[in-house]
Amino acid sequence: MTARYRIEHDTRYTYATRVSTSQQVACLRPRALPRQRVHRQELTVEPQPARWTRRTDYFGNAVDQFTLLQPHTKLAVSARSLVELLPAPSLPLPELSPPWEDARRALAYRQGVAGGEAVRYAFASPYIALDPEAAEFARVSFVPGRPLLAAAVDLMHRIYTEFRFDPDATTIRTPVGRVLTERRGVCQDFAHVQIACLRALGLSARYVSGYLLTTPPPGRPRLQGADASHAWLAVHCAHHGWVDLDPTNDLLPDQQHITLGWGRDYGDVSPLHGVILGGARHKLAVGVSVLPLDQAEWDQALAEPAAS
Repeated sequence: MTARYRIEHDTRYTYATRVSTSQQVACLRPRALPRQRVHRQELTVEPQPARWTRRTDYFGNAVDQFTLLQPHTKLAVSARSLVELLPAPSLPLPELSPPWEDARRALAYRQGVAGGEAVRYAFASPYIALDPEAAEFARVSFVPGRPLLAAAVDLMHRIYTEFRFDPDATTIRTPVGRVLTERRGVCQDFAHVQIACLRALGLSARYVSGYLLTTPPPGRPRLQGADASHAWLAVHCAHHGWVDLDPTNDLLPDQQHITLGWGRDYGDVSPLHGVILGGARHKLAVGVSVLPLDQAEWDQALAEPAAS
């Protein structure tokens, strides 16, 4: 059965003093994929940018780049999307996937072949160092001859059970080695940890940015803006392509995960980042809503006029 969502992502910066110039890059438009159909995507910025360009980055993500030249004390960026998700195809039993050493050998061979996509995600990147500790942690799951997907799922489960979700424990700049030592962090950290473990063994893994449908407690209404952006990863497996893994929730993503984009690590697909001149201190407020729609609500949403 198809899942249908209205996604709302609002970012508000309030600056202590005036900002004279601001240059920002946004990765807030969901990717169109074989099982993810994007019917509408809108981005609004206040104040109105002096320059605004849209491009496709190296990894195939839709990126908006805009510049504000007038003085301002507030910046508001709002993204609205309507997305359909088809059920994920059934994967073979993880135990029937090829041995992980075969995948490593195949990847090493492809390093000499132009255009090998998996090779892009096989090395250290700005946010993910390949520390010996990562390889050591991974080898508990990746014993000799074990099928790749079985080992990757086991590693995902160990991160879920051995690490504690703690939004106060890290920042986005916290090194993977520290997260491995302290066993605390958030979804970006757990994705970075598993990617580091896989790459440290010579495998290919990429970082995925997106949204997750959350369920309110029984008897509680779904609150507008109470959701959050999410992060997980995908490992490359010969014959099966990219297989998504969510170590924060210990599951293989299906129709509750909406993909924004992917890259080597968080830095490639940060929802919004940039530089400003002025501003001093600032306050940041982010609200995300992932709203499931029934057929009538979906038809009504499609009939609504697009933002001007």
